[in-house]
Amino acid sequence: MIRVLVADDQEMVRTGFRLILSAEGDIEVVGEAGTGADTVTKARALRPDVVLMDIRMPELDGLEATRALTADPAPPRIVVVTTFDLDEYVYGALRAGACGFLLKDAGPRLLVEAVRAAAAGDALVSPSVTVRLLQQLTAPAPLRRGGAEGALSPRELDVVRAVARGRTNNEIAAELFVSLSTVKTHLANVHTKLDARNRVEVAAWAWENGLVA
Repeated sequence: MIRVLVADDQEMVRTGFRLILSAEGDIEVVGEAGTGADTVTKARALRPDVVLMDIRMPELDGLEATRALTADPAPPRIVVVTTFDLDEYVYGALRAGACGFLLKDAGPRLLVEAVRAAAAGDALVSPSVTVRLLQQLTAPAPLRRGGAEGALSPRELDVVRAVARGRTNNEIAAELFVSLSTVKTHLANVHTKLDARNRVEVAAWAWENGLVA
């Protein structure tokens, strides 16, 4: 059972997410929080697997709440829930350790998929959102992790570019004509070589260093 904490300052949003998630047999909403401070307190008390984190909340915003929770010894997986006009805040939250993000109007199916992906240690990264976000907030720049690009094999670079375009592991496997386990192995190597915590950081690195046009 995937335990979820829903954090949003709008009661209507929290109620809607609860109804959607509670209808799934493998997901349990263990709590709700309306402020950033309450989110941190409840997450540490309830120990959810996944936190759906709004960005703009009173007392403590979602960015600070994300930083606080990801600094814990055994942090929950955090999925940022946002709208396009908060792109800069989302980028900061992802850099703070959130594993993915989705739009509030993404729909029930994507909400459920995002929770399941986060719980599985992956992240649902929507191509439309990822590409728009990273194009706006990054620009081709000199490599920032001295020689990191050269440390990646040609196939690992292919995987990095696919991740930066928002492809899932299954889609990458199909595009590169390799097995899913091979994709996961390449990703694990990439994470180690780039010192990246998740695929969102891998995507950001690719965009920052001009590997994706």
